Amino acid sequence: MGFCGSAAAEAHTDWPRDDWWQQLQDPVLNALIAQALADSPSLQATEARLTRARATADEAESALWPQIDASLSTTRQRFSENGLIPPPFAGTFQSINEVQLSAGWQADFFGRNREQLKAALGELRASEVENRAARLLLATRVARSYYQLSRLLAQRAVLAERSRQRSDLAALVERRFKAGLDTAVELESARGVLPENARDIGALDEQVAINRHALAALLGQGPDAAAALAPSLPAARPLALPDSLPADLLGHRADVVAARWRVEASVHNLEATKALFYPNINLRAFTGFSAIGYSTWLNAGSQTPGIGLAISLPIFDAGRLRNLYRTTASQVDSAVASYNATLLDALRDVADQLTTLRALDVQLARQDEALASARRAYRLAERRYEAGISDRLNVLNVETNLIAQRRSAVDLQARWIDARIRLIDALGGGFAATDALEPLAAVPDLLIDKH
Repeated sequence: MGFCGSAAAEAHTDWPRDDWWQQLQDPVLNALIAQALADSPSLQATEARLTRARATADEAESALWPQIDASLSTTRQRFSENGLIPPPFAGTFQSINEVQLSAGWQADFFGRNREQLKAALGELRASEVENRAARLLLATRVARSYYQLSRLLAQRAVLAERSRQRSDLAALVERRFKAGLDTAVELESARGVLPENARDIGALDEQVAINRHALAALLGQGPDAAAALAPSLPAARPLALPDSLPADLLGHRADVVAARWRVEASVHNLEATKALFYPNINLRAFTGFSAIGYSTWLNAGSQTPGIGLAISLPIFDAGRLRNLYRTTASQVDSAVASYNATLLDALRDVADQLTTLRALDVQLARQDEALASARRAYRLAERRYEAGISDRLNVLNVETNLIAQRRSAVDLQARWIDARIRLIDALGGGFAATDALEPLAAVPDLLIDKH
């Protein structure tokens, strides 16, 4: 199994769909996933992070625009007779009144604010993607828990059948013992499996209850919310998987896309840090009124208009900016390495699930043959018993193998549906965004000694 970009695999580029659970054709599961996506508290944390990222992006955008402020102040004080204020105000209590409207704008000649905005938008996009990833994780966890409950209930039904078979066997051996056909050894062996089977049923009942509680928690409900659920396993059907899948399918993985956006954000952060080495230019304009006392406060003579220009340039900061640049550059390298690791993990995850599904196809085919053979043997044993050729003990012994084969079939069937859901998860669960998937290397122009 490999990955390619050939046209032969183009038919699979839209798989899985974003409503992949609908293809399982289970209305109960559809309703459970819809309820979980609407009510589960596990999505609240990701929603909060998304809201914070939006606010950060809006804050970064505001730095590109002029800032306008208004201020109003009034102060009552006594002026010193020996201070700067001359008579007639010296030695008296007066009110100092000011009202001012000011506007300022930071001229972003070197792109610092623009790069910070791009970095914030990258983090916002990553948060949006992670929110989608959380919804996918919740949907897959609900589906896997639902079918795990199906497996446990199916296994319990088989164990109940085995309990009946072992009880029949124990009763038959007891009659044979009384008739002198079997010894106490056979009798104790037949009786000994009865508490063992009851123990296994008790263990399954515990797992069923715990699984119901876990499923209810995923739905955002109390522990008893899933008490009435009795799902059944779907039939295992071949998926007709191709020999190779297009690498573009990994563009449906939210973690890959989010990691790529974080690389973009870290690169823009580095550019914003680089702009700190250049001059910072601020423009300011203001107007208002300032006067001692109220009578002349708003007169033309009290006007205080003005403009200002401020230029700052770092000259010596004991290496603070250089070290900040090194730190930001290392964050870029870390984001690139994280992206590459995420991409490799995604490739391995998909390959693992495809390998498992292919192996399960073979195992299911062989298990179907084994189960069919066990059923034929059981029917033959019953016919021989009905014809008087063999006794009932032979029928029950043959049935033991049939029940064991049924248990194996249930386990393989459950593994198949679980592997299918995990493959859907590995391929992103229908996440629609696409992104470049080539491994990234450290950006070549990120050289610390530039400055």
